[in-house]
Amino acid sequence: MGEPSAQDRAESLLRLFARPVEPGHVRAVAAAAVSEPARTLLDHARHMTDAQERFHGGPVKLRVLGVVADGPSYAREILLARPDGRVVQYGIVRIDMAALDTATAERIRRADTPLGRILADAGMLCAVGDVQLVEFVPGPRLAAHMGPQPRFGRVADIRVADVPAVELLEVVVTE
Repeated sequence: MGEPSAQDRAESLLRLFARPVEPGHVRAVAAAAVSEPARTLLDHARHMTDAQERFHGGPVKLRVLGVVADGPSYAREILLARPDGRVVQYGIVRIDMAALDTATAERIRRADTPLGRILADAGMLCAVGDVQLVEFVPGPRLAAHMGPQPRFGRVADIRVADVPAVELLEVVVTE
């Protein structure tokens, strides 16, 4: 049957926190359909924390909207914001904590630092891959944080020491 589509991957993560996912809420798009600066922020194989901090000229702060933890599986729904409070990213990550060392897993569970910074600080050999771009239409709950207009995002995976460890959905707010 093949690999899951970008839409299927995004909807799987969204269903962790918002049920049901509305039809048309997420759809795959080609890179050429993504306007700047969203394309530059999304179409790469780096951590979004790094991309956001370079784009905004300084650190971003983490705000956790929700957590789902079941054994070694840990998921969180987040917003990243500039120091002035302006939201610059919405995201969901699902992490296999068994793929991480204990100290890194505990730092993630503290939920006070963006994931990309934690992985970089830990010096973990990470590879962001299988990046697929999406268009995302916020529902009413998220529109309160990021506005109601369609946004661009990406789904991707992170391998730690060549072991699949993280699935993610990241949606950028560029204005």
